[in-house]
Amino acid sequence: MDTYQSASEVPEQPAAAVGYAGVLRELLPIALWREDAQGRIAEWSLAAQDLLGHRREDVLGRPGSSVLVPEANRELADELTRRVQAGETVVGTLPVRHRDGHRVPMEMWIVPARDAGGGTGALLIAVETSQVLHMRDSLAALQSLFTQSPIGLATLGPDLRFLRVNDALARMNGVSAEDHLGKRLTEVVPGVNATALEAMMQRALDGGTAVVDVRRTGRTPADPEHDRTWSCSYAPLLDGAGRRLGLIASLIDITEGQRAQADADRARHRFALLAEAGTRVGTTLDLRQTAQEIVEVLVPQLADSADVQLLEAVLEPDEAAASTHGVLRRLAASFPDPAAPTAKLAAGQTFRIPTGTVYEQVIAEGRSMNLYTSDIPALIRDPRAGRLRAYLATLGSARMVPLVARGTVLGAVAVTRTREREPFDEEDCVLLDELVARAALNIDNARMYTHQRQAALTLQRSLTNSALPEVAGLELTGRYLPASDHDVGGDWFDAIRLPGGRTGLVIGDVMGHGIHAAAVMGQLRTAVRTLARLDTPPAQLLRSLDAVVADLGEDEMATCVYAVHDPETGCCVIARAGHPPPAVVGPDGRIRFLDGPPGTPLGTGGGQEFATQEVRLSPGSLLVLYTDGLIEARDRDLDQGMDQLAQALSAADQPLEELCDTVLERLLPCAPQDDVAVLLARTRRP
Repeated sequence: MDTYQSASEVPEQPAAAVGYAGVLRELLPIALWREDAQGRIAEWSLAAQDLLGHRREDVLGRPGSSVLVPEANRELADELTRRVQAGETVVGTLPVRHRDGHRVPMEMWIVPARDAGGGTGALLIAVETSQVLHMRDSLAALQSLFTQSPIGLATLGPDLRFLRVNDALARMNGVSAEDHLGKRLTEVVPGVNATALEAMMQRALDGGTAVVDVRRTGRTPADPEHDRTWSCSYAPLLDGAGRRLGLIASLIDITEGQRAQADADRARHRFALLAEAGTRVGTTLDLRQTAQEIVEVLVPQLADSADVQLLEAVLEPDEAAASTHGVLRRLAASFPDPAAPTAKLAAGQTFRIPTGTVYEQVIAEGRSMNLYTSDIPALIRDPRAGRLRAYLATLGSARMVPLVARGTVLGAVAVTRTREREPFDEEDCVLLDELVARAALNIDNARMYTHQRQAALTLQRSLTNSALPEVAGLELTGRYLPASDHDVGGDWFDAIRLPGGRTGLVIGDVMGHGIHAAAVMGQLRTAVRTLARLDTPPAQLLRSLDAVVADLGEDEMATCVYAVHDPETGCCVIARAGHPPPAVVGPDGRIRFLDGPPGTPLGTGGGQEFATQEVRLSPGSLLVLYTDGLIEARDRDLDQGMDQLAQALSAADQPLEELCDTVLERLLPCAPQDDVAVLLARTRRP
């Protein structure tokens, strides 16, 4: 809502009010204009032009209400004009129309002013509301900084005399804030090498560059019996035009000197180590790589050795409980000391948790514990491990931290320091526990990924019969390759014997990865086999398969190619559902990609129809079915992949198994980025 208020007295404005702003103009862009007794704009400032877009020559002589007042505010504007012409000053928040038509909320001061004809016009002074709010917030922030900051703060003028001092600085100097004002540092606290500090301030002011962390030591009235040390920083204060207005000074009491510095350095190191762990641990989902990354973060920055051990029951949950209970496996370890018997502490070794030891307690209770000198050798019960026990006896301190993720104890990390290094203090222990806690989540993610990938691969292999049948008129081979950088997916291929000596060939790709995709793939493969053995034509089979995918849920989607080959006629009827086009290589070596109806992916809804394409495969022809993982990758597009496939098929006269290997080697020189399925069918010669 537009607001305004009146003022009983009208302050006398400067003679050249329009265009005048002084220091305030540097802080806020102030628009000024005059209107005569008829409400026509008589004067228009540059600031008004900048804020409202109207040029001086376009508005002079025009009614201010028609140019500047929004239609909805005309009645209010007329009322305010009558009040101002009656001698009243009005102050309020009003919208003003910009040249481009949008409204600009402005804080306005409308003052009666005589026009050239002696009538009562108006002088309007306006500031954009957002700028006023910004200044208000800035002043509030500055006030809060000065009143609440524990750091000593002061502003000084160009003559290096105090203009403002906060309570924190007043307490440091033992002089009230009022007694600072108007004085130089040498007058307030002469006993702190003030002359040298004033010279430093002057250099900062003259050079226009901040001076940071200048140390001064001395005595002030706040503590006249003891020396104290401060860290002082000075920065020049500049206005919008770059003029130097003075300095701002900030002071921190660092009397505790070396200890404070050492604590700060250690704190920075700890934070840096936490940040480093966030980027270095868990870069892959490989369990052992993750464990090795933990060791590399801990040694030597925080410890002299680190040993990451996981419970065998966590690593191998399917093994018999009796054989894995209480057994730890070392995943990664680092013992830089050349005296360490590393052969007895190598990664991959397993050992049973010694009963009645800290190991057992940490694993059982899931809480960290320090190991003391007397505890360490006792952990080694093997009488033949004398060298190892002797090495452990040289350690100065050790800590064992459980790896706990999602409420489950996965294992433990043991870290040590030698006697030449300070033992772990309380802050070290907090940092160790935090690092290991974060690492435990990475390890658990890697562990679950490994188990899920293994389960998905097992499911994929159990659902996909890689042994293709012997069929009439065709020689068959196929491959399935899981992706290298994520879960196994839902790619599959199959060949089905049909009535009349015909053969159904199918290849498909379920969107997504992991166990779910593999399970959906299994359902689709079963559905295809069932429909095919009912001698369902290709297009109708895809329509039925589309309904199956729709029944599985609205988020499911798959692509598929289904082909029926008749060896009597050499005819192959093919239907596609959003799948890449099959390739055909003729007996003469000519390669073409089928351009029949591509169809839409299964599960997209709408009850779409699927069309077929009929291809005659003469003896010695090759039909190539594949999923998009073969031809698409991050470093190549679909067209490039199809060109590379055509080049690989130029040697189609090879034995079928060799040809399949050649295709995979040329298109996938590295591990595949996505799942890949390939099915090759060559028509037999008479």
